[in-house]
Amino acid sequence: MVKKRIYLSPPHMGQEEKQLMIDAFDSNWIAPLGPDVDAFEKEFSEYIDIPYCHALNSGTSALHLSLRILGISEGDIVFCSSLTFAASANVILYEKAIPVFIDSEEDTWNIDPLALEKAFEYYQDNNTLPKCVIVVNLYGQSADYESINQICDKYNVPIIEDAAESLGAIYKGKQTGSFGKIGIFSFNGNKIITTSSGGMLASDDKDLIDKARFLSAQAKEPVSHYEHIELGYNYRMSNILAAIGRGQLRVLDERVKCKRKIFDNYYRELSSIKGISFIKETKYSQSNKWLTVIRINEEELGTDSAKLIKLLNENNIDARPVWKPMHLQPLYRRSKLFSNFKAPVSDVLFQEGVCLPSGTSMSDDEQMMIIDIIKSEL
Repeated sequence: MVKKRIYLSPPHMGQEEKQLMIDAFDSNWIAPLGPDVDAFEKEFSEYIDIPYCHALNSGTSALHLSLRILGISEGDIVFCSSLTFAASANVILYEKAIPVFIDSEEDTWNIDPLALEKAFEYYQDNNTLPKCVIVVNLYGQSADYESINQICDKYNVPIIEDAAESLGAIYKGKQTGSFGKIGIFSFNGNKIITTSSGGMLASDDKDLIDKARFLSAQAKEPVSHYEHIELGYNYRMSNILAAIGRGQLRVLDERVKCKRKIFDNYYRELSSIKGISFIKETKYSQSNKWLTVIRINEEELGTDSAKLIKLLNENNIDARPVWKPMHLQPLYRRSKLFSNFKAPVSDVLFQEGVCLPSGTSMSDDEQMMIIDIIKSEL
């Protein structure tokens, strides 16, 4: 058994982040305003090459505000990737809209353009098109935005790009998060860079970002007293967390290289084992490899994903299943799913998928211990 627990994707902090945080503390800019918030938004905007960014207290807040500024309201239909973390879908319910889930494609595990087209055709025939589509870049791998944008443009429906897991990933030469009407990012503690909690909303539409900035500060009208006409939220990022984010952003490229090296090590050691497969990286994209995820074929290996996860955790190694698809969640049992297959791909991925430790502070020796345990089981 490994003596010190190896976590799935723990924070990886350095001295620069610490010093920037101390400087913010010493300046007494503690509240959710301040020079580090402004600087973080500017530096992040320059990195992803999107002109307008707004720092928030979580990726979920960014998703929720995305729906608000696009005018999503009660009874509206919103398409969403099914294989994702619950936050991507829960924000639809915040606005009392109707979630409709789209299955994955087999190679990239991301939203299937063929299933998306099928959903659009169904709702067009029923004279009720969705108001937007939430597309998730799963585990750091970009969805196929050329195909997805063609479909959404055909029906004149905007895209919210959920890039919470894909900061630093590339699609056809551009940073992910820049392919929808709005892009959102997460800086949760397990992400490739973190501010402990936090998020970012990005767009090339200044009016949308201005509206989000207004709503995130309790929708206070620009008068001397506290005047509120619209419902607002307390969603702003603190100056202290923004200072940490600035330091983390400076090492993002290094973190991506490290994540990709971790994936390469797993792939080199495990891909030759019949019954183990990996998410395919397409020719048109470069994943940030936020998490390395494998599929376990029980018939070929004689064991299943649940047994492997149990074994790794018994050895003090944090391994987990992939996201349980939203259409299988009790909360969404009445929601529609559109798939291009009789057996939804996301169902199979949930049954077979295993997320392996992918922290950038993990040593080569620690990773080899994980690999040796997997090999001994298989």
